[in-house]
Order: sequence, then C-alpha cells, then structure tokens
Amino acid sequence: MSTQMTIRIDDDMAAFIDKAAKDGEGSRADVINRAIRREVRRRAAQQDAQIYAASTDPELESDEYEAWATRNASAMLSDLD
Repeated sequence: MSTQMTIRIDDDMAAFIDKAAKDGEGSRADVINRAIRREVRRRAAQQDAQIYAASTDPELESDEYEAWATRNASAMLSDLD
C-alpha cells in the first residue's frame, strides 16, 4: 500500500531528483523513497550505535569493537549521509 503526498522541496533537490530519474534510477517517487529508506536505516544504525556504546561488559571481546565504534561513530555515520 502507498500513500500519495504533496511536498515542497528546494529547487536544487528537485533538479537532483529529476536528473536521477532521467539517468534511469527510477521515477521521482523511486528516488525519493530510496532516500527516505536510507534515512530510516541511518537513524536505526545511529540508535543501535548509541545502545552499544552505552553497554559494556569487561568479559566480552565485543567491548573492543564498542570502544572502536565510539571513537569512530561520527566518521561511520557521515558515510551514511
């Protein structure tokens, strides 16, 4: 099921969407839906990173990953944008 929406976007964003559609990336709706899905995934990943960063267990090797993720979170999240 889908819902039709009317939105206003900046001219440069409209040009980007139109170019992507013209270049064969699907319809305007496809391009916008992919961007929104990407944002949903980015926010979920950010929330997961915050959960992992808040919990540590000295007995787990994963704490080494947690420490690395905490140090590198901003770089990792900027890659999602």
